Amino acid sequence: MFDVGRVLIQWDLRHLFAKLIGDPQEVEWFVTNVVTEKWHHQHDEGRALADMMPERIAQFPDYAAHIRAYASRFNETIPGPVPGSHEIVRQLAAQGVPLFGLTNFGEEFWAGFRPTEPLFDLFKDIVVSGTEKCAKPGPRIYEIAEARFGIAPQHLLFIDDKAENIAAARARGWHGHVFEDAARLEQCLEGHGLLG
Repeated sequence: MFDVGRVLIQWDLRHLFAKLIGDPQEVEWFVTNVVTEKWHHQHDEGRALADMMPERIAQFPDYAAHIRAYASRFNETIPGPVPGSHEIVRQLAAQGVPLFGLTNFGEEFWAGFRPTEPLFDLFKDIVVSGTEKCAKPGPRIYEIAEARFGIAPQHLLFIDDKAENIAAARARGWHGHVFEDAARLEQCLEGHGLLG
């Protein structure tokens, strides 16, 4: 079971906003204070962009166009695949290993991104936090994944880049791997007898 952002795809708000803001220091200020990962997480938790955007524009009216670009050009925050990860997914699929996803991803953004990435055609199912209106590391989304996938916890191996999300999975009896890079993931999968 794979997380998506920073495991299978790169994600960086700067990748979009560096195109819109010429000064690198201002870009850093913007992603630290205006369109931040913490604020973005509200959409991961199921909050609609229609509710989030007017609030933020009211707070930072000088950046209204940039905040609107966050909604309309979200796919530009995704530079491309994480090196090596897609190859591993394809190897697992070729060996008949059932693949699932569990991702913190806003429902509206997922609807715009998912059709651009054929890799996910290899997955049996993907639980998306924005659709479920609950996010990792909260226990509810793990419960939903278990129920949807129909696999006993001890047979699940979850790969995520955040240690707290893996800790929550292990607390439920899942196996877990904190993703750092494809080489270490490959070693983990070989150790579990899933690649080789």
